[in-house]
Amino acid sequence: MTRDARSPGRQSDLRRPDGAPVRVLVVDDEAALTDLLGMALRYEGWEVSTADTGVRAVQVAKRFKPDAVVLDVMLPDLDGLEVLRRLRGHFPAVPVLFLTARDAVEDRIAGLTAGGDDYVTKPFSLEEVVARLRALTRRAGVGVAVEPDAVLVVGDLTLDEESHEVHRAGQLIPLTATEFELLRFLMRNPRRVVSKAQILDRVWNYDFGGQANVVELYISYLRKKIDAGREPMIHTLRRAGYVLKPAG
Repeated sequence: MTRDARSPGRQSDLRRPDGAPVRVLVVDDEAALTDLLGMALRYEGWEVSTADTGVRAVQVAKRFKPDAVVLDVMLPDLDGLEVLRRLRGHFPAVPVLFLTARDAVEDRIAGLTAGGDDYVTKPFSLEEVVARLRALTRRAGVGVAVEPDAVLVVGDLTLDEESHEVHRAGQLIPLTATEFELLRFLMRNPRRVVSKAQILDRVWNYDFGGQANVVELYISYLRKKIDAGREPMIHTLRRAGYVLKPAG
C-alpha cells in the first residue's frame, strides 16, 4: 500500500445528520490492511467495524448498520459481488467502495454494474480511500460537514491545530513540525495503543523505507519535551506500540 503526503490543512469532520459518527464497515481478509484502514477512518472520527469473510460481513452489517462499506472483491468464501448482492437485500442504498487487485476494465465494469458505487485498485493510498468515502457519504446524504474543534485536550496537555501551539499545565512547549504531527496523532487517539506501522503511515509516508526506528527516535524527542520533569503521559507497550493518556 502506498500513501500520499498528508495535507497540513484540517478538513471538516463528517457526521451523520443526527450528529453521530459515520459508520463504516471494512471487509477484507488481510488483517494488516483492515487495521490500517480502520485506523485511518477512526482518525477521521468515524466508527469502524471489520469483517474478514463475506458471510461475516453480512452478519456484522445487520448489527452494525453501516453508512458505507469498503469491500474487497476477493474474499475466501464469497466474492465481493455476491456479498454486495446480499448487503443490498438489507441495505438497498448503502454506498459501497470496492477494493480490487484487478485493474482490467471488465472487472471494474462488473463491480459497478453489480451496484458498487466506486472502486480503488490495490495498491492504493489511505487518503484516496478516505476521500472517496467522504464523497460517497456526502452524495448519499449520510455525511454532513461539521467543523472540528481546533484544540485537542488530553489531561493537562493541549494542542491547538490552528496556531500549532502545545501547552502542558499551561507551559508552552516548542515542537518541530514532525514532533507536532506525531503528538497530534497520539492525541487524536488517546488511551488507544498505536503501532509503529500506524505511526509511520500517518506521520511519515508508509513506505518510508521501513525505518521503524525513526518512530522510536521521535517518541524519545517528544518524551523529553512533554514528560520531562512531569508524570509521564507517553507509554510504551512492548511489541504493541505506544499510548498517550492523562497522567495520574
